[in-house]
Amino acid sequence: MNAHNNMETQLWEYIDGLSGADERSFIEGLIAADAEWRKKYEELLSFNAALHQDIEIDQPSMRFTRNVMEEIGRHQIAPATGSYINKKIIYGIAGFFLTLIVGFLIYAIGQIDWSVAPVNNTLPFNLPKIDTSKVFNNNYVNAFMIVNTVLGLMLLDRYLAQQRKHWKKEDA
Repeated sequence: MNAHNNMETQLWEYIDGLSGADERSFIEGLIAADAEWRKKYEELLSFNAALHQDIEIDQPSMRFTRNVMEEIGRHQIAPATGSYINKKIIYGIAGFFLTLIVGFLIYAIGQIDWSVAPVNNTLPFNLPKIDTSKVFNNNYVNAFMIVNTVLGLMLLDRYLAQQRKHWKKEDA
C-alpha cells in the first residue's frame, strides 16, 4: 500500500512538473517499462485533464432571491425599537426623577437662613458655609427618598407585568 501511495506521489510530482531532472528521467523509464506505472499515469493524467476543463458552475434560479425574501417575510420580524418602547414610561421615569430633584432643591432652599445681612453687595449667604448636613441627614428626607424609590419600582413592575400579558396575547 505504501509503495502504491509512493507511486502516486511521484506521478503527481511528475505531472505537475515538480520533480527534478533525474527523477523525471527515472519516472519516464518506469512509465515506459512497467504496465502498472503506465496505467496509473494515464489514470492520473485523465483526472488532471478533467480538473482543468471548464466546469460550468450551477447558478441559482432567477427567482432565488425573491424566494428567500418571501420565506423570510413569512416569519415575524422584530419591530423597530420605537414601536415597542412606550414613550409614556420614559416620560414617567424622567418626571419622577425631575420631581425628586426639584423637591430636594426646594427643601434645600427652605433651609437657608435668609436673615443674614448682605456684605459688600454680595449674596446674602456664603456658599461654602452652608450646612447641608441638616438636609441630607434628616430622617424625613431619607424616608421621602425611600418611599419614592419603592413607589417608582412598584409602578415599573406593574407596567411590565401588564406588557408581559399583552405580549403573551399577541403571541397566542
